[in-house]
Amino acid sequence: MKNRILTGMAVIVMTALLASCGKVPQAQIDEANAAIDSAKTAQADVYVPADFAALQDSMRAVNAYIEGQKSKLFKKYAPAKENLTKVVALAKTVKENAVARKEEVKKEVETLIESLKGVIEENAKLFPRAPRGKEGAAVLEQMKTEMEAVSAASADAQNLYVEGKYMDALNKLKAAKETADKINNDLKEAIKKVGGRI
Repeated sequence: MKNRILTGMAVIVMTALLASCGKVPQAQIDEANAAIDSAKTAQADVYVPADFAALQDSMRAVNAYIEGQKSKLFKKYAPAKENLTKVVALAKTVKENAVARKEEVKKEVETLIESLKGVIEENAKLFPRAPRGKEGAAVLEQMKTEMEAVSAASADAQNLYVEGKYMDALNKLKAAKETADKINNDLKEAIKKVGGRI
């Protein structure tokens, strides 16, 4: 009888010890969350959105694993700890990639601002040389209205650039440049049709 009680007590003590060995790796979770927050602060979600989404997916997978282990009697958090270490490393890489991409976008915006400025100036010189005719006058007015929108978009993009919102500026500039280039080509074609030189 005494042996049974001692054996029963030993089993309970061992079970309690084994169950308490598997503690949630909260320090590693906090470190991984801080690394992800740091990547987000570097605007990884804006400049490298696919990488940032993959990082978040990795963290969600680790969290799901940890939640699954919490309900088990014998918890195994070693794989979660390893994966949390990988998440921290990935977050650092994503942050570095975001910083590098942001610099690339900044330079691209600077180039586009100058390029668009040149097209706007050239279009302003081409407008007076464009044929007017019956339909030509209405088309030219439409083009001038579009060029006013391009100039406004260029000014907005420059303000976004000053605010450090390079991706927003880039998107606005690309659309404006596309419109300005189309108008430029249309003006040149119209001038050539009436025998003018470009």
